[in-house]
Amino acid sequence: MKVLNSIKQRLISALAILILMAAVVLCNARFPLALNFVIAVISVMAVWEISAALQLTRQIALVVPSMVLAAVLPFLSGLFGQGFVLFVYTVVLFSAMILYHSVITFREVAIIYSMTMLIPTALQSLVLLRELGGTHGMFHVIVAIFAAWVADAGAYIFGSLFGKHKLCPSISPKKTVEGAIGGVIVDVLIMLLFGVIFQDIYWNRTVHVNYFILGAIGFFGALLSMLGDLSFSIIKRSCHIKDFSELIPGHGGILDRFDSVIFVAPFVCLLLKMVPMVYE
Repeated sequence: MKVLNSIKQRLISALAILILMAAVVLCNARFPLALNFVIAVISVMAVWEISAALQLTRQIALVVPSMVLAAVLPFLSGLFGQGFVLFVYTVVLFSAMILYHSVITFREVAIIYSMTMLIPTALQSLVLLRELGGTHGMFHVIVAIFAAWVADAGAYIFGSLFGKHKLCPSISPKKTVEGAIGGVIVDVLIMLLFGVIFQDIYWNRTVHVNYFILGAIGFFGALLSMLGDLSFSIIKRSCHIKDFSELIPGHGGILDRFDSVIFVAPFVCLLLKMVPMVYE
């Protein structure tokens, strides 16, 4: 009964997230900043969660500038604007360390600085993907997000059904080798299916999809998804917590849901800067 309730919670939360994503996609044409706002909110909450996990919320001089950076970064697309904000953030944080050196340690600065540089900048790549894709930008965003989430779901299902050999028992006891392999296979297949739906159904073959690139995103996205999941699992274990928060019933916190996206989205962005995924 407890397992069924847990699955029910996960499904309801997943449906709510999918509805939010659908709303952002549908609003993109008339209100493109919707994606920026959503990424900004997710980034701010993620920075707060990692600060709380690391017990740094009392360091206002570090947390507030970090959350401000997380809120502002998704709205900056130019290299100058991004570089300027990151420079100011760096100056503010290290100035705070000097001014409050009696209560703020370099270790605290280094931890929150590295996490804030990682999380918001990685999530910002979703906005960059939308801009990179032009007319098909939101398809790029959907592919990047689902390349992370599908791998996680596939690994969970295959691991539950066939899992026998532990993948990293000291980090995440429930993850199995069979689950990891299943996650890769499912991710590749779903990415190819996305291509078929987008090319043949949504655009009625008026555009063409690079299936090789979609397959590569599925394969490497699944591996990077596991890397992100395991990396943040180590952080949670070092902080002696099960989840980063209880914001999303059945899933945990924002970071529990987006830890894999943090690693997959920049990869997809870099890959599509070199090779297009959709062409006329």
